Amino acid sequence: MPHPAVRPPLRRRRVLAALAGGIAVAAGAGLLLSHAAATDSPDTAAEATPEVVPPTANAAFDYQIGGAYTPPAGVEAVSRDRGSRPAEGLYNVCYVNAFQTQPDALDRWEKDNPDLLLRDADGDLVNDEAWGEALLDTSTAGKRTRLARIVGDWIDGCAESGFQAVEPDNLDSYERSDGLLTRADNAAFAKLLAGRAHEAGLAIGQKNTTDLLGQREEIGFDFAVAEECGRYDECADYASAYDDKVFVVEYTADDFRKACSSVGAKISVVRRDLDVVPAGRPGYVFRAC
Repeated sequence: MPHPAVRPPLRRRRVLAALAGGIAVAAGAGLLLSHAAATDSPDTAAEATPEVVPPTANAAFDYQIGGAYTPPAGVEAVSRDRGSRPAEGLYNVCYVNAFQTQPDALDRWEKDNPDLLLRDADGDLVNDEAWGEALLDTSTAGKRTRLARIVGDWIDGCAESGFQAVEPDNLDSYERSDGLLTRADNAAFAKLLAGRAHEAGLAIGQKNTTDLLGQREEIGFDFAVAEECGRYDECADYASAYDDKVFVVEYTADDFRKACSSVGAKISVVRRDLDVVPAGRPGYVFRAC
């Protein structure tokens, strides 16, 4: 189910030159790892695969994708943007915008990979108008493979930074594609990302989209991050599918109360402000059941 009016704005402020350098470094590391895997025996490669550790059910959670800050007392897990440092001693989820562009990165996509941006019959970009983000084109196996190399380097960067998991956002971009993408397209791309995450030793979370709960095992998802499931009466669906390994984020008092009442005793539910600003900033809100 699309949640265009409630998905929080994304606050990645990385300089593009630094981003390019990071991608290049990660790509080089990926090539070295690929070469090593090719020369190792299957048994050696298997032994070298990092352990994937999903989050603990009902772990106290904070959603910090709008900017990192000292977590409130008692918090055991946080989600932060991939450009932020993990929180020491906690379970850290790395936020990656995997199915759409960041607004400040569009020029780079246009320069380096213009054909990976989704376009309509007139050649115009297909955008998520609510957030000013162009959709990435997951419509063919070839494009999904190329996108997986790019986003996969970001995922590797999450692992190198010390995160334990990754949440690829905008899994539901097909719902904003004017029929140019399908659920199957995005599921296939998500499966590639899950494989890359697991190779890097990261658990991977399903971000929203109850339509894909039935394919979670085929794709390879390990847990879920569910926004607004209280509003849409979906929280129990996520909890059942993922054995309570779910982080719920609500943005209004009423939806927060609904989620706490329905599932708050067994899964982590928090309320954040819509802009997910850091603590101390005007408008900051954090509540937990």
